[in-house]
Amino acid sequence: MSTLTDHDLEFLRRPLHGFLTVAAGPRPPQPRPVWFEATDEGTIQLFTSPDSARIRQLREDPRASIVVAAPVGEPERWVSVAGRVTIETDGGHDLARRLAGRYWDLSTAEGEAGAKILQDLPQVRVVIHPEKVHRYAF
Repeated sequence: MSTLTDHDLEFLRRPLHGFLTVAAGPRPPQPRPVWFEATDEGTIQLFTSPDSARIRQLREDPRASIVVAAPVGEPERWVSVAGRVTIETDGGHDLARRLAGRYWDLSTAEGEAGAKILQDLPQVRVVIHPEKVHRYAF
């Protein structure tokens, strides 16, 4: 079992996009950009609608991976986390609120309106429990 290092957690706590891939059975995997949070417990969590395609896929096969890379203009660096997933019915709205503040400027009308939409929609938390962690830093 691999764990996230302090160096990984420092990197993953930046407002970067992750690319989430869920096991898709016979369909080819299709990574999607997501907001995420690295927790003190060493898991990665994100929020989504309980009726989303990714939740249906995760109920069939609870495995996922996320890759997070440094933006252009910085030295090459990335972290990849793969593992089993749990779907948690609590905390989705709290996570959405925290991440909206991390990724959007909530002092603007657009940011405030977007955050309100997230709060009005049903949310669940998807938690990736790392089984494999790979990293690269130039």
